[in-house]
Amino acid sequence: MEIPIQYSEGMKINKYFPFVVIYFFLNSIALPFGLLYTMILTPVFYAWIAIKGKKYILVKFLLFFAPFIIFHIRNGVDTFFYFRSIVIYFTTYIFCYAFYTLITTYNGMETFFNRIVKINFILTLVALLFVTSSYRNLFWFDWSIVVNGLSIENWPRLQLFTYEPSYYSTLLAPVFAFYFIKFLLSSSDKSATTNLLLVTFSLILSLSMGVIASIMLTIPILFATSAGRFLGQKRIFYSFFIAIALLLVSAATLYVFYPNNPFFVRILAIITGNDASANGRTYEAFFLANKVAEEKSVWWGVGFGQLKIIGDAIIKEFYNIPATGGQVSIPCAVAETYALTGFVGVGLRLMAEIFFFFKTKVFDNYYRTFLFIYVFIYQFTGSFTTNIAEYVIWILAFTNIFPMFDKGVQTETGDN
Repeated sequence: MEIPIQYSEGMKINKYFPFVVIYFFLNSIALPFGLLYTMILTPVFYAWIAIKGKKYILVKFLLFFAPFIIFHIRNGVDTFFYFRSIVIYFTTYIFCYAFYTLITTYNGMETFFNRIVKINFILTLVALLFVTSSYRNLFWFDWSIVVNGLSIENWPRLQLFTYEPSYYSTLLAPVFAFYFIKFLLSSSDKSATTNLLLVTFSLILSLSMGVIASIMLTIPILFATSAGRFLGQKRIFYSFFIAIALLLVSAATLYVFYPNNPFFVRILAIITGNDASANGRTYEAFFLANKVAEEKSVWWGVGFGQLKIIGDAIIKEFYNIPATGGQVSIPCAVAETYALTGFVGVGLRLMAEIFFFFKTKVFDNYYRTFLFIYVFIYQFTGSFTTNIAEYVIWILAFTNIFPMFDKGVQTETGDN
């Protein structure tokens, strides 16, 4: 285990935390769209994991991609975009390899989470100071929608220094899960409740319905699969009774005094099928992915990087976007996997998730179970195939770095 360097006033710093800050808060700041500092740092990460004794790093990557490269080239691809995309996947792979190496060799992730919450809350407060200023685009994304005569124009959604609110909220998801599980299992750790509220506050400000809805679906599934552990605890019952009561009172208050609020309007838009973002990340994504895949092979897809070549015209025609309308994509991880790699890629993706679920005994740990349920749902409603924030969640779900959340561990609940 690495020994953190001591710092003044009881704080601790270590050589890894700057990379955590880059990943969570600064990864895309001042960079062209699509480029991340974690990509630029690929040589550093590669050298580090090699020094850590990991072998056959490049060989493993090539063995996985080789069958796809063979079939894609045989079916025809634009080689420049294809191999440029392969390079991007390689940077994603190296980052994920480095992250896995970190969490399995350094016992300080809880400390990182605590600091992330504090920094995030401070930045959220700073963002609130700018929400009505001409500089609010530094922290906020302006969102507009019209549905059934109701309209929201230029509503600020929190994204901090990331490129969109959904990516920002995906970064927050494993942190939320950590403090949510800690809140459930311990009545003595008051900081867990505080941190949970702070993270929830930022999630609400992001108004990322895909992430929020996936979390809301995960919680009852977690309870249903662990009913004997949670549903019989008075503290948890009372806590959720109060939370639901506050939610209902808040909803009633908004309905009476502010019915045209962004939450109601967006939920209405999703229910009525008028939310372009929700539609584009769900059923429309799969429809377009199938249209794209059919251009080459529904079994192997069109190939990496080929959405810009083959998918561009199909997607723009579907949404009536001008040919000069800029870059388009399929903003759903499973749907994009299908478009690029066909049924073979989707099958491998889902089989790998199920295999590692049983192989790593995800169900034996509450935190890992939460993350697995959440990210399994979310991959059908958003994300993309090089999204390192999603892969971080998968890695955390398949790696038992928080054994205090194991189901066999007795934790303080406060119930007698």
